[in-house]
Parts: sequence; C-alpha cells; structure tokens
Amino acid sequence: MRRRIAVLVVATTTLVLVAFLIPLAVLVRTVAFDRAVNTATTEAQALTSVVGTVDRSTLELSVQRANAQGRFPLTVFLRDGTVLGAEAERTPAVRLAARGRSLTVDTDSGVAVLVSVGDASGGQAVIRSEVGERELMRGVHRAWLLLAGLGVVLLGLSVLVADRLARSLVRPTRELSEVSHRLANGELDARARVDSPREMRDVATALNHLAGRIRELLAAEREYVADLSHRLRTPLMSLRLDAEALRDRQESERITEHVDTLHREVTRIIEQAGRRSSAKSAPSGCDAVAVVSERVEFWAVLAEDTEREMRVDLAPGPLRVTLEASELSDCVDALLGNVFAHTEDGVGFDVRLFPHEGFVRLVVADDGTGFGESVTSGEPLSRGASGSGSTGIGLDIVRRAADESGGAVTLGTGERGGARVTVDFGVPER
Repeated sequence: MRRRIAVLVVATTTLVLVAFLIPLAVLVRTVAFDRAVNTATTEAQALTSVVGTVDRSTLELSVQRANAQGRFPLTVFLRDGTVLGAEAERTPAVRLAARGRSLTVDTDSGVAVLVSVGDASGGQAVIRSEVGERELMRGVHRAWLLLAGLGVVLLGLSVLVADRLARSLVRPTRELSEVSHRLANGELDARARVDSPREMRDVATALNHLAGRIRELLAAEREYVADLSHRLRTPLMSLRLDAEALRDRQESERITEHVDTLHREVTRIIEQAGRRSSAKSAPSGCDAVAVVSERVEFWAVLAEDTEREMRVDLAPGPLRVTLEASELSDCVDALLGNVFAHTEDGVGFDVRLFPHEGFVRLVVADDGTGFGESVTSGEPLSRGASGSGSTGIGLDIVRRAADESGGAVTLGTGERGGARVTVDFGVPER
C-alpha cells in the first residue's frame, strides 16, 4: 500500500509538472526570441537618423562604431548599390525593404531585421541587423535547466510527503495486524491504539471490543467448566462410597482407584481450561518414552482382561517432544482407547516409539479390519466424524497435539491389515 500511494503521487505530480513546465519552457523560448529581435531592431533604428543626414564617409564611420559597440552586426545597403558595415548579400528581402517596407525574415543562421530609411541623397536605403541562433537562444537552456531542476525538487518533495502520508496510513494497519496476531496466539490483553486516523480508529475500536468480548466468553467458559466439575464431584463421591462399601476388598480398591483417576482427570481438564485462557507459552516438553511406557502399563491390564496381545517396542530414552506430559498422555489414551473401542476382544495391536527424521514417531497398529474407505476421505481426522458411532473426537485430539508440536498424523493400513495411526511429534530445539 505504501509503495502504491508513492507511485500514484509520482504519476500525478509528473502529469502536473509536464502540464505546467512545457508551456513555461515554450514561453521562455518565445521571450528570449522577442528580446533578441527587439534589441536588434533598436540598434538598427539607431542608425536611421545618421543615414538620412550625414555624408557617406561619416555614415561609414558611424556604421563601424555601431558594429563595434552593438551586439548584432549591422549592414547598410545604399540606393546606388554600396554596402557599408558587415558583409551581407542583397537578398530579395533587402530589395523588398528598399521599396519602403521594414520587415523581419528568417535566415539560415537566424533572423534578419530589415529597416527601410531614406538616405541623404533622397533615395531609399536599408539597414540590416543579423541575429544569430545563439543570440536567439541566449539564456534559454539555463532557464530550461532551472525549470527541470525545479521539477525534480517538486517531484522529490511530493514523494517525501506521499511517503509520510502512506506511513501514517500503513502504520495503524500494521499495528492492527500485529494485535490481531497476538490475539490469535492467546494474548487476550493485547489492544490496538485508537489515536490513528478516523477510519483506522473505528477498526481499532471494533477489534478492541472483539478482544474484550472473547475474553468475556472465555471467562464464562471457565466458569461453566468449574460448575461442571462441581456437578461431577457429587456423583463421583457417591460412586466412591459405593465402591468402598463393596464386600470384596480387592474389587473395592480397584474401583476406588479408577474413581480417583477420573477425579484427577476432571481436575486436570479444569486446569487446562484455565491455562488456555491466558497467553500461550512455549511448552517445556516431556520424555515421550516415560509417558508412553506409563500409559502402556495402564492399558496392559485391560489388554490382558480382553485377551489381546500387546506388542510394545519403545526406543531407549529419553526422547523429548514439545508437548506437555498430560497432552502426550491424552494422545496415547485416545489411540489405545480407539483400539479397544473399535476392535473385538482378542484382537492384538502394536505400540512402537522411535526417532524418525527429526521427529519422534509413535505408531499404533491393530490386527482388526482397518479404516476402510474412510482413510481416503479423511473422515477419521474430522472432529465429530466417526463411522462407528463414537464421538469422533479421539483422533482430532491426536491431530491437534501433533500440529501444536510441529508434527503430523498419518492414517494407513498396518502389516496385518488393520488400522495404523502414525504420529510424528516435534522435538525441542537444541
């Protein structure tokens, strides 16, 4: 935008300068021409009184003196054919002037001024003054250079003013863009300045209003999540009491442990909602091997109960990724939970973790029927889309976590024909 405004001003200023300077340059040329011709005419007319009153010898001396003192060479053509002063031919224009008519004619070297005057013998003489091309253009080129310099100065000033004007317009736009990016990155305290031009001020006010509204909505969301947690704690407490009342002590402890785990997960969700309302900060990262090992150990109990073969191959750690341990744990739970939810009991699966081309790759592949045509359509990665009647959120959680770390998710078919999910997690910069 800044460059376009400068180009527009330069084009407009150039047109204006051309419209004024070209006629002015022609006027300077015309004035110089008229001035030179008038001077030559004046010098020629100064001899008219001498030609008509003095004798030939005196006239010759007067012509020589005039040529020595004047700017333009003078020639006197007498009636008897005598030529006094500067050498010149008796042209048809001279013969016409000898009939009593003064005139100005163009010549090969400039302009000739012819003045008709009566001589002392009663005849008709002609005084000729020659104006050369150089005299006709005296001072014109210098004036043209000055006009050109003035045009360049005016053009430069217009560019400078246009640049300042464009900067005053572009600066608020860039500030608005910066504030919008900060808001997109979670800095809800970012606000745009309202001391810009009126149009930009209206936009800045609207953006600030939008930022305030977003903050209010997020605050309302956090309050809703907090209310939800309190609503869940009552049934969780009831479930815990029922578990403690079981006669089988071992079964009671197992169910109580699950209730405590559910309670911790609800609390963690509330804490994550509070963190997301503030400005985003760079994640500290975690050891993927430790997190995956812990979650595999948790799911191993259920795999044993459902007679599933769990094949685990984890590279020796540590393998750090740019995700919090809780987020990576959610990804592993989502992937393994899908295996248990969408395959029959007894279907085995693989869990592999290893470094791969600058990423840490997690592969979960089962021995079931696979994704089918949904892999090509991309539906399993669309939030809310599921071909098996579930919420369709699990793989979307994995996708968002991979994207935030700088990685990606790939769906495919495993070596045993089942579904395979490959997740690449970004690693911290060294």
